[in-house]
Amino acid sequence: MLGRLIASGFDPVARHLQHPPPLASTKTMQAVFDQGACDPCPTTFNMAGYVLEQATVQPGKTALCVVGAGGIETWTYGDLAGAVQRMAAALGAAGLVAGDRVLLCLGNTTDFPVLYLAAIAADILPVPVSPALTGPELDTIVRLISPDLIISGAGGQLPPSCHGRHMAVADLHAPPYPDPFTFVMGDPNRPAYVIFTSGTGGQPRAVVHAHRAIWARRMMWQGWYGITPSDRMLHAGAFNWSYTLGTGLMDPWAIGATAYVAGHDIDIHDLGGLMSQHDITLFAAAPGVYRRMLRRALPHFPRLRHGLSAGEKLPAAVRTDWHSATGRPIYEAFGMSECSTFISQPPDRRTTANTIGYPQPGRRVAIVDENGPVSCDIPGQIAVSRNDLGLMLRYLDAPDVTAACFQGEWFCTGDAGAMAPDGAITYLGRVDDMMTAGGYRVSPVEVENAMRGHAEIVDCAAVDGVTGDGTTLITLFYIADHDIAPETMAAYAALTLARYKQPRVFKRIDALPRGANNKIQRRVLRDGAARHI
Repeated sequence: MLGRLIASGFDPVARHLQHPPPLASTKTMQAVFDQGACDPCPTTFNMAGYVLEQATVQPGKTALCVVGAGGIETWTYGDLAGAVQRMAAALGAAGLVAGDRVLLCLGNTTDFPVLYLAAIAADILPVPVSPALTGPELDTIVRLISPDLIISGAGGQLPPSCHGRHMAVADLHAPPYPDPFTFVMGDPNRPAYVIFTSGTGGQPRAVVHAHRAIWARRMMWQGWYGITPSDRMLHAGAFNWSYTLGTGLMDPWAIGATAYVAGHDIDIHDLGGLMSQHDITLFAAAPGVYRRMLRRALPHFPRLRHGLSAGEKLPAAVRTDWHSATGRPIYEAFGMSECSTFISQPPDRRTTANTIGYPQPGRRVAIVDENGPVSCDIPGQIAVSRNDLGLMLRYLDAPDVTAACFQGEWFCTGDAGAMAPDGAITYLGRVDDMMTAGGYRVSPVEVENAMRGHAEIVDCAAVDGVTGDGTTLITLFYIADHDIAPETMAAYAALTLARYKQPRVFKRIDALPRGANNKIQRRVLRDGAARHI
């Protein structure tokens, strides 16, 4: 696909290496950012084909390096495209057809991105899940999506209720498929993949994204990354995390850069040495990774230009300490499962410490209240245009929930903010009660429902609290006849919740604060959480 575009005179790099123009002035000074739409997505498109186009341009260039304690696993663009095509053919031989749903229960191996792209290449919908999820959590997801096949691999847990709809990823490697697979082309607005996000009602939501979502990520190339084809991007996360998948793999491959991923046997404290040894130029991680790396002396990074942070708010102290230790800045970004990253700090534009950056050129973003866009510097809800190419198609099988997220032309994110006249956005917290822990958004209701199963807990409420060093931890306030040992509570949480959802602090109280409508006043608890961490 890209080869055809280049042949027609389209330059995918040069068009996105320009500095963003200044924000257009507006007489009403409404909190609306709009510099015009991004380049339109091709009318016939396949996300996987687009990501792997470099295989036709430079098949011998290194696309991926997985650095482990025992050495480096290296993939060229040609290797990667070939593996994806063989896996796509294997999925067809397994009886899957376009539109089928495949649950990917895989560990942190290269099987994950290969199988993910292979499914998309064949118009089969991959649904990746975290290997940290417990059996009951996986069962909930299986009931929600009714997968046509569940594929598991080393490090990935099999849902107890798979009922025979299961295949090991190793079995897909076995048969030979000599005929080259042809990517399925079509409308860029058709579904491509499904990812999960926590819902405010305590149930995870399946987010359906279109093939065009990858095209929208081009606005991040200079709006956040500052990436070029010559870069070496290291992401500190696991393959099957959506942050790693997009920022660490798909985007570097789309532009023709080289992606580096740390193997499962690499400790966080070894990342600094890895960055120095392999001449990493861009480093992406969640704030917690930067925080832990700073606990030890860091080596010199001769080629690193800057770091990238997303997943949760970057504490100012971490940003400052990282710059003092390395001489390199960290650029932050704001996004969500439903629209990925659309507000960010661009490397070529200065931002103040209290802002999360600017809407990326090509986006239409506003701060709204119940009447629509507010004025600049007035708090409201961060919203993105329903026409944004990166916005989800819908929540799977939940039309009412999907419709409730829209207000006219705006998709409301549930996060509060204010926009300055120049377009800079200050983040003011969550409109709802969603928690953020370890870079993941977590529903307090989901945590509470799990912990109420403890025989000695009468009632409970979960909130996130921030420690003195900026760490975000989930705190569980509970009602019981007596104090329950934290070790006992933690062990129970581990049985029912993924690690990133588990409370780390437990505090017994006499009663939960409630308002006139009997709803728990989480803000009261959140204020108290900081005093107990």
